[in-house]
Amino acid sequence: MTSKKGISLTIGILAAITIASFMFWFIPENNEMVFVISDFESHLDRVKDVHGVIKEGIDSKFQKLLNEEISPQEYIEAVEMSSSQIKSHIMQLVESKATVEWHESYINYIESLKQYNSYLRETIVVATLMEEGMESVETGKIFDQIKEFKENSESLILRSDNTRPGL
Repeated sequence: MTSKKGISLTIGILAAITIASFMFWFIPENNEMVFVISDFESHLDRVKDVHGVIKEGIDSKFQKLLNEEISPQEYIEAVEMSSSQIKSHIMQLVESKATVEWHESYINYIESLKQYNSYLRETIVVATLMEEGMESVETGKIFDQIKEFKENSESLILRSDNTRPGL
């Protein structure tokens, strides 16, 4: 002898389990956060501002490294953190899905960031050589590469600025 209340409760529990099971099928598994960029100019300006701050900090630390005011290990740690930030900004720009009119400017800035990251890697080589007691002959070629990566990065920033829509 079952009561109507017991049958209703059983049906309710079975319905809840069934609905919960179907929810696993209908809710997507990829729950990554996606940021939708609608103001591409402001987004690029923010990345450019952060990049400028990173450049100033690294330039200062690199000069201190060369003047032996900081240790190579201190410099390497700072550069690795900056490199991580640069990589993050590259990913942000790539994933922003810039509109056709902003695409070329974004591509140029992404390339600028890649060149700057190469610059950072080469400065780590200098820091490592300093730690090991470098020879001036070895560093000449490395300093040429450092200068080239930095100049390429700067020229790509200018190219990015020149390819912005409305200019």
